[in-house]
Amino acid sequence: MGLREELQTRHIDTGARALAERVRGPIRRGEWTKHTSGLADELVQGNVVILPQALADDFLRFCESNPKPCPLLAVGTPGNPWLPTLGEGIDIRSDLPRYRVWHRGELVDEPTDIQTLWRDDLVTFVIGCSFSFEQALMAAGMRLRHVDQGRNVAMYQTNVPTVPVGPFAGPMVVSMRPLKAGDAARAAQITARFPEVHGAPVHIGDPALIGIADLARPDYGDAVDVMPDEVPVFWACGVTPQAAIAQARPPFCITHAPGAMLITDLLNHQLAIEQGV
Repeated sequence: MGLREELQTRHIDTGARALAERVRGPIRRGEWTKHTSGLADELVQGNVVILPQALADDFLRFCESNPKPCPLLAVGTPGNPWLPTLGEGIDIRSDLPRYRVWHRGELVDEPTDIQTLWRDDLVTFVIGCSFSFEQALMAAGMRLRHVDQGRNVAMYQTNVPTVPVGPFAGPMVVSMRPLKAGDAARAAQITARFPEVHGAPVHIGDPALIGIADLARPDYGDAVDVMPDEVPVFWACGVTPQAAIAQARPPFCITHAPGAMLITDLLNHQLAIEQGV
């Protein structure tokens, strides 16, 4: 079974639909335009990339070649804005709080709706988001500073290269959460059970070793303090395709704004795998 077919077999839990619809309603109406960190903690969230069909196969192979930063949750069909395997009635043209519009690798707009930009050749990709494993970390008693402070998670470009495919290449982007050393080890074990939303950390400790010069200056999101008894923990991040898009310079592309995710009908626990699998 190919990847596209596997993604179509995902089970939707009907019990989550009412909550998801309540959360997506204000987003669709343009009433919620901020980041979605800490919003609907039990529901799976996703990063979004929308490309012309001519580039879709290369981007699909880019995701398959880079599963840590780009774990695919869904792939749409050309011109179809609906994603039934992720939720009933999801409309990718209106169900993100904020989008980014790119022309030849340059960011040109950040609208809250892309109805007028939609085309018959556009293909949607939804990539797992680390917000989806945060519920498991908090359930284990860990405090996440960006959630406590109502901020977006801090995200950084690294010196870790992705595997290039066609025009798509560039550095891995990571998200960072400061944790006490003992919690960092537990967090690695917990998040390893969620490979569809980036899995275990890619780095713990000295940010300079992955090319990050200053934690106080994230490339995306909001900075948070790292206390003396804490270590920075870095997970691969679904903003990575935005760095690849900047390098590929496609004539036209739409992505989510960093932190402004698609909220699905899936429950986070549905993505967990058994230890040792």
